[in-house]
Amino acid sequence: MSNHHTHGGHGGHNHGEENLSDHQLIFAVAINVLLTLAQIVGGIVSGSLALIADALHNFSDAASLGLAWFARRIGRRPADRRMTFGYAQGEVVAALINLTTLLIIGFYLLVEAINRFADPQPIEGWTVIAVAGVALVIDLVTAFITHRGAKDSINMKAAFLHNVSDAMASVGVIVAGVLILLYDLYVVDLVITVIIAAYVIWQGLSLMPRTVRLLMGAVPDDVELQEIIDELEAIDGVESIHHLHVWNLGEHRRALEVHIMPSHSSLERFEDLKRSVRLRVSSRFDIEHMTLEACLATNCDEALIAQAGPSGRV
Repeated sequence: MSNHHTHGGHGGHNHGEENLSDHQLIFAVAINVLLTLAQIVGGIVSGSLALIADALHNFSDAASLGLAWFARRIGRRPADRRMTFGYAQGEVVAALINLTTLLIIGFYLLVEAINRFADPQPIEGWTVIAVAGVALVIDLVTAFITHRGAKDSINMKAAFLHNVSDAMASVGVIVAGVLILLYDLYVVDLVITVIIAAYVIWQGLSLMPRTVRLLMGAVPDDVELQEIIDELEAIDGVESIHHLHVWNLGEHRRALEVHIMPSHSSLERFEDLKRSVRLRVSSRFDIEHMTLEACLATNCDEALIAQAGPSGRV
């Protein structure tokens, strides 16, 4: 017998929503779009390709923020017939996209730094540095806004890293530009760009494994599978367990499926056992969704413990 229940009334739960509202996120997107347009106009007027290139970088920030906002909206949708677990996993998908583009930007910066060092380009005066200063202010404002939701959301953390990388790039333009104009130290541009690129790549690579594990239905990082096994087998009435699966539903919700061989074959006794299992496991391991199936010794498969997501049910 089994106990299956869908989360028909549950949408995605974003733990960062109390710190970051949609209006703040939309404001961050808007100021980055305005900055992009201003830099394009300034680049055309001054003839600075550097400004236009930086405008494209800011546009990538606006796009990453827009994607994060869209994913939050999707993640709140309730479960339906197609997505019975809800849409919270959409935020993890958005994080993967933003982290991938972040890594591409990081490696692009490395290539660009080497090219600039091999063929130094003159800085188009203090105007470029002044615009970079304005960009830095907006980048810092945006980073401050997104940081409020980044602590508990991998989706917002990925968008936040985009803004931090852009803020660092603006600092690099200002510092390198001043030193080049005053002392012709073109090597500073290379050094600062490499430092920024290394930071961006390191941050992207540090978050990527967890994001991929979430999408692949891995056991949650802070859960020790053996502890769950020991807890289940220690419950009075559980003879043994098989086919144990633990995975994440989005970033913050967890699910568990297990076949239990009960000590008694009575349906009523198994219902009591399920209540005990749910109470102990949910309170200790913060698991929201549990499917508990009875497996009698006469029809139980060979014992197997596996970690899988919903698509890997045994």
